[in-house]
Amino acid sequence: MSEMVNITINGVEMQANKNSLLIDKLLDENIHIPHFCYHQALGKDGNCRMCMVEIEGQKRPQIACDTPVKDGMIVRTMGKNIEKVRRDILELELINHPIDCPTCDQAGECKLQDYYMLSGFYESRINVESKNHARKRIDLGSNVMLDQERCVLCTRCVRFCSKITKTNELGVINRADHSVIGTFPGRPLSNPYAMNVIDICPVGALTNKDFRFKQRVWFLETFDAICNGCSKGCNIYVDHRKEKYKDDQIFRFRPRINKSVNGHFICDYGRLSYKNESDNRFETPLLNKIPTVIDNTITNLFKELTTNKNILFVLSANLSYEEMQNVKNLASKLNGNISGYSPDTFDQDFADDYLKTSDKTANRTAFKELEIDETKEYFESKLESASLVIIIENSYFENNIKLLENKKVISLFSHNCLTIEHSNIAIPIASFYEKSGIYINKNGIKQKVISKINKNNQKETITTIIEHLKSMIEKGTL
Repeated sequence: MSEMVNITINGVEMQANKNSLLIDKLLDENIHIPHFCYHQALGKDGNCRMCMVEIEGQKRPQIACDTPVKDGMIVRTMGKNIEKVRRDILELELINHPIDCPTCDQAGECKLQDYYMLSGFYESRINVESKNHARKRIDLGSNVMLDQERCVLCTRCVRFCSKITKTNELGVINRADHSVIGTFPGRPLSNPYAMNVIDICPVGALTNKDFRFKQRVWFLETFDAICNGCSKGCNIYVDHRKEKYKDDQIFRFRPRINKSVNGHFICDYGRLSYKNESDNRFETPLLNKIPTVIDNTITNLFKELTTNKNILFVLSANLSYEEMQNVKNLASKLNGNISGYSPDTFDQDFADDYLKTSDKTANRTAFKELEIDETKEYFESKLESASLVIIIENSYFENNIKLLENKKVISLFSHNCLTIEHSNIAIPIASFYEKSGIYINKNGIKQKVISKINKNNQKETITTIIEHLKSMIEKGTL
């Protein structure tokens, strides 16, 4: 364990790890410190000079990103002198910066814009006609668009491709005030984590081609969630908006910092999986393939549950812990069997040695905690004897539909699939990001998602449907 020392920041005494970077302490304490080049996942670089602070005993201001913490250190981040130093540095950054904030897709999330507003540069001392110009709207690949004029040369993106992905696609081209970010000839940005450079870019130089000009960020609402692309359970922000007369729509996923799970980043596959939420949704309940209303399907579901003795529930490993537990309790009341067999959700080619795992589900670990069998032998033996099969979001039968012949089938899905077409009763349910619940990642870390999606026509959740059924069973009547 590292040694703790006493330091004073802006007159407040506090403790910090000896020899740790001063900027980390400032950021951890939410003390305002302007910075462009420093990023906690990428380390110090010291090229932007924006994080200047005054340290008692030092002749000149020091950059906080390259200053180790020492015992008794007295630090000032505020004051007329140090704020003037940072203001002068910021003015240098603005010399060649284009005046296109109104049309910039980063407006509202731009650090340069924020620092400019705090500094009060409302009158320019620079001749606009003499600014250096560079290329705009460069498609780097992997949904990343580059505007070289907006770049402040923090080199975060270069260091990400060098230190994190180790693919080295990006570099600094040319010299002095003509320096720009670019790719090497014949080498587009093409690694599976490339879109993270968009998040770490502090200005509007790197923007998301997929999200570009679809929404202004100040119209969006956000809630914390996890990615359901694999068992890593990466933490994300879900940015969504409910426009008038429209359903709530998800517009993008962004990585959310969790140093014990995914650190600062997510893979591009998970980031772009937001599209799956609204595509091909299952909307209308079906009774013997005929559209009906939800009450009819639940009533008929109850009839089937009370008239069949050999019932098998087949669950998806993407259900929440609460949903699995409720289904297990229902199966126990009915003396039914429950299986989590889903071999089709494994993909060895998808996995890597960073964040992506071969198990493309979010909650398989919950099967083990709830003692839900997911072996092939158990599944096949119970399926053979079952007269009624209830399938909840499990995609295994998509390529094995013949296994359902001569059986009554009830399916509960959020998206259309082949299994629905072969079901006696099909009930549309809330999707992954429309419901709240607990998920356990591959390392046993429990994470709770509280959805804030607001649809015009709310889908039933598994938990709600089971509560209806349990109530009916307890009453013994319809």
